[in-house]
Amino acid sequence: MTLQPAIRGLTRRQLLSRASAAGASLVIGAGFVAAPDAAWAYETAHLRPETFATLVRMARDIYPHDRIPDAHYVIAVKGYDSAEAAPGIAEGIAALDAAAQAGGFPSYLDTGWERDRVDILRSIEDSAFFQTIRGGLVTGLYNQKAVWPIFGYEGESYSQGGYIERGFNDIDWL
Repeated sequence: MTLQPAIRGLTRRQLLSRASAAGASLVIGAGFVAAPDAAWAYETAHLRPETFATLVRMARDIYPHDRIPDAHYVIAVKGYDSAEAAPGIAEGIAALDAAAQAGGFPSYLDTGWERDRVDILRSIEDSAFFQTIRGGLVTGLYNQKAVWPIFGYEGESYSQGGYIERGFNDIDWL
């Protein structure tokens, strides 16, 4: 894959700082998606970068957690960037964008208010596409060991003698 001349030769730091200065919410280039306000970037293999960026935004809107960085949502959905899944994902994102346009927005990704995006998601929540993404996020997002401490989950306990001996009642957020 060849990068566009404007992107070739830039370090990740330079690219993100230029995008941030330009006020971009996402930098989308030839097969490349990056967030200037977060520490993640992803080079797509089979999905268009705009499609992947929309998928990440959709994932965050389905399971919103302010304390979980976008990078974990990227990890949760990057499995959809495969030759087998890409056509169905592209079709589903096109339907999501069509639903956004029916609501008067240019696209789902360009819909600024979370409340508006949730309304768009509710309009497609019975679709197979939505249910596939929602179901995949349950394991794709919450099975990441890096997010467990955010929720106070210490992992499986069997190998360490069980929960009773490890203070199963020490959860302060419940």
